[in-house]
Amino acid sequence: MAMFRGLGETPELHPQPSQCQLTLPAHPVGQNLLSAEEWTPQMDPSFFAMGMWSIGAGALGAAALALLLANTDMFLSKPRQAALEYLEDIDLKTLEKEPRTFKAKELWEKNGAVIMAVRRPGCFLCRAEAADLSSLKPKLDELGVPLYAVVKEQIGGEVKDFQPYFKGEIFLDEKKKFYGPERRKMMFMGLIRLGVWYNSFRAWNGGFSGNLEGEGFILGGVFVIGSGKQGILLEHREKEFGDRVNPLSVLEAVKKIKPQIPASGKS
Repeated sequence: MAMFRGLGETPELHPQPSQCQLTLPAHPVGQNLLSAEEWTPQMDPSFFAMGMWSIGAGALGAAALALLLANTDMFLSKPRQAALEYLEDIDLKTLEKEPRTFKAKELWEKNGAVIMAVRRPGCFLCRAEAADLSSLKPKLDELGVPLYAVVKEQIGGEVKDFQPYFKGEIFLDEKKKFYGPERRKMMFMGLIRLGVWYNSFRAWNGGFSGNLEGEGFILGGVFVIGSGKQGILLEHREKEFGDRVNPLSVLEAVKKIKPQIPASGKS
């Protein structure tokens, strides 16, 4: 320290506190300050309007995204194809007063068969598809191939009311095996699918009507099965409500059926 003093200057290594202090302008209490009430959104109506607009835009964007995703097949359950051995072993019941239980293979063993697994007999979409298939009945009779349907339940007169739309025999599949091997369901997402709305408009325009009696979420389908061990020639699984099979595809598959030749007819 003596050396620095000798040079005539003493460096200030630690400034005095008074040199670091800032002088703030004095304001009386409350002067030029906004109260808590003045900072609330009511202070400016446009602030509130902007917030509501942002919320509305976000909700609209979320709804649009949900609608877009619902109309893709990304979230639809993928069907697992049924094996012939699986279908052959299904127990079916006749709808007579004294029902008979039999194995499903009886339906196609000799001449093959076209079989519709009905989602819900009272549904106007199912009735429209049944009418489509029934329009093939004259051609099926010509080819000697029967037309059948299975339902998953029997409620009141629903099956009876369904029969005017379907020109073949109907059987009961209590264990819902024809809707498997893995049952697929479409819940309320179906109500926002454009395909469902189109199918509904087409059915309404065709004069079909129905009701909501019974289970209608488990999706159905249509099978064309060859005779004997020929196998499954067509398997159409509904991907959404009212997803009809193409009648031309059914006929093409039916034409591949090779009826079993009776033993007495063999050379």
